[in-house]
Amino acid sequence: MTTAPMPDGPRRDGPSSDAYGRDVYGRDAYSADGYGPGPARPGRPRPTRPQVDAGKLWPGGVATAVVAGLVALVGVLVCRWLFGIPLLAPKSDGAYGDVHTTDLVLLAAGAALIATALAHLLLLSTPRPLTFFGWIIGLATVLAVLLPFSTAAPLTAKVATAVVDLVLGVAIGSLISGVAARSVRMPPGAGAGYLGGSPSMYDDRRSASGLN
Repeated sequence: MTTAPMPDGPRRDGPSSDAYGRDVYGRDAYSADGYGPGPARPGRPRPTRPQVDAGKLWPGGVATAVVAGLVALVGVLVCRWLFGIPLLAPKSDGAYGDVHTTDLVLLAAGAALIATALAHLLLLSTPRPLTFFGWIIGLATVLAVLLPFSTAAPLTAKVATAVVDLVLGVAIGSLISGVAARSVRMPPGAGAGYLGGSPSMYDDRRSASGLN
């Protein structure tokens, strides 16, 4: 009397499987003991909005605040010392002026931080956030340029103040826009204009990340 040969390979207990690796219940027979890939695990849902990296955005905002404060200080010194314009204070107060110069420096730095918070909010809540950011900063800059002409200061002081405010607005707007564009992880399938703003921002970003 002969016995049937034993099948090669490890013996499996439990429900038998068919030729396709599934047991009688339709489950993957190889997933329980590690001999196969097993059923596919559901992946995490892909984000539909940009993911803002606050660790990059806010240090850039602080650096912009330092730059804005220095721009305001240099603007006052150039106007008062180089051109002799009584900007923010009488000429007798010297090249620095008085406490109004300190107020302008602090106001410029604070405006940069407010612009950073605005950019962060727009990135989290609006489509094409950098387009909205550019419009808001642009209109605020126009208002800051026109405001000195409503005062009783000399015409030269009005013009000098307007020029300093214009340079501050351009510096804050351009720096924060650049920082914001580089602080975002784009969702899959988002086009180059997803954030809005200038196309050169995305060209610079792709070059920095090696995506040419």
